[in-house]
Amino acid sequence: MKLLAIDCAANLCAACVHDADAGIELGRQVLDLGKGHAEHLMAVIEAALKAGGIGYQGLDAVAVSIGPGSFTGLRVGVSTARGLALALKIPAIGVTTLEALAAEAANAFPGRAVLAALDAGREELHAALFDEALILTYGPGVATLSQATRMAVDAKAVLTGTAAPLIAAAAGPDFDTGPAVATADIATYARLAAAKGPGAKPKPLYLRGTDAKPQAGFILPRRSHESGKPGSGEDHAPKGKKS
Repeated sequence: MKLLAIDCAANLCAACVHDADAGIELGRQVLDLGKGHAEHLMAVIEAALKAGGIGYQGLDAVAVSIGPGSFTGLRVGVSTARGLALALKIPAIGVTTLEALAAEAANAFPGRAVLAALDAGREELHAALFDEALILTYGPGVATLSQATRMAVDAKAVLTGTAAPLIAAAAGPDFDTGPAVATADIATYARLAAAKGPGAKPKPLYLRGTDAKPQAGFILPRRSHESGKPGSGEDHAPKGKKS
């Protein structure tokens, strides 16, 4: 099976072609963009295909990083993967950034539990805990630093991801850490997707809730058009906040 993997979850805009039967990478293209994935992704894909000596019609599957990660980058990557899969009539396979990071940490520290965690800001971590066999035992979910530290201590886990230094500082100096990065190497996504095989259509993994939350103190009852009493009709919100 020849598989195209793409990753736009973080700063990288990356693609590679992977031959799952031979277990080798055929070609890749990686740009460190930060932003602008939508403008560059197709060119990156075509460069990876050219380097691999293969065209779109030679692909058997498309893999994509589904997050957690950049809101815009995830939409770009997942929509592109699903579009290519639909056009080529091949499966699209999603891989989370946390399982890819955990797989790389497990290669460096075999036989150990792994806590993969990303610093999401606002005192939130996006985390997933994997046991010694890389079986998911927690998450992916939102955790506080104290919660993540407790998980790491209880599991004696290797730490990886952008939040690894934070957790290591809180847990103590004896913890091993893998790469403190936001995403894994593109070949890791390809290998994990090939091992998974076809499944549900990939969709972005967004762990943070919406920023717009209702302010309960400013919610007024709905009023009827006819009676002016609470119950139905249009919402009447206050025009301003009282001082």
